[in-house]
Amino acid sequence: MNKQFAMAILMLAIGTAGTSVCANAQAKPDQKPTFAMVIDRNLGNVEKEVVQAADAMPEDKFNFAPTQGEFKGVRTFAQQVKHIAAANYMLAAGILGEKPPVDLKGENGPDNITSKADVVKFLKDSFTYAHKAANSIDENNVLGMVPSPFGPNKVTRLGLAIGMISHPFDHYGQMVEYLRMNGIIPPASRG
Repeated sequence: MNKQFAMAILMLAIGTAGTSVCANAQAKPDQKPTFAMVIDRNLGNVEKEVVQAADAMPEDKFNFAPTQGEFKGVRTFAQQVKHIAAANYMLAAGILGEKPPVDLKGENGPDNITSKADVVKFLKDSFTYAHKAANSIDENNVLGMVPSPFGPNKVTRLGLAIGMISHPFDHYGQMVEYLRMNGIIPPASRG
């Protein structure tokens, strides 16, 4: 294993949920962590945060977007959630080398998904598909080049997997802000 490859894996392992990965490895000392285990564990952590935040926003506030200040053209709360889901599908499909199982209509998801229940289901289903992709990664294909879902370039499965873990947190931060603007304490902050 070369140094850059080892560093990439180490960064992924300690990134968003290193303690969980280490605790898992310590609980089963005879079991060597796999790429799929590390990626899937980290994906599960981001999934928990994002889904709980989506569930926390009441139906009547689900299309909230700030209007005071420099917020012209920002996504609504529902659009943030749909964007995360659409990106999950795109990244996972790239890892699996297939077309997404739903017609996404671009990076913001299908226009016909509008109710809170449907948006949250779309999000949860996207994470199910992302877990399928995460669990398909092994030491033989992790650095294999696949077509990027975002353009003509080729990328590694590891790069797409890192995107599946990191991209939702970009929008999670916005979701948290929208929750707080509506007087809602995000579930992760409730202690």
